[in-house]
Amino acid sequence: QVQLVESGGGLVQPGGSLRLSCAASGSIFSILLMGWYRQAPGKQRELVATITSAGHTNYADSVKGRVTISRGSAKNMMYLQMDSLQPGDTAVYYCLAVDRGANYWGQGTQVTVSS
Repeated sequence: QVQLVESGGGLVQPGGSLRLSCAASGSIFSILLMGWYRQAPGKQRELVATITSAGHTNYADSVKGRVTISRGSAKNMMYLQMDSLQPGDTAVYYCLAVDRGANYWGQGTQVTVSS
């Protein structure tokens, strides 16, 4: 079992930056992949970025060049640095961990980009 808690969301103006954090607890040493997904009102949940235990990253085309995913030296932390935020980035952002074939989700953190 893996538990995930996101933090760092909030209200930011267009062009601004935010750093989201995801803290994992439980069976963290067998996590193969972690990632960030987001869900805007009335839309399906979509991929933002993922990172494997080996450090390989993958980004959605919509965020490439504006977003950086990383893991802390302590394996229980994951981050999402978001720059040049746009109103279209407004969504609830969810942390994902994949551990031995099971997907675990956090409760989400709201990101609102508005002037």
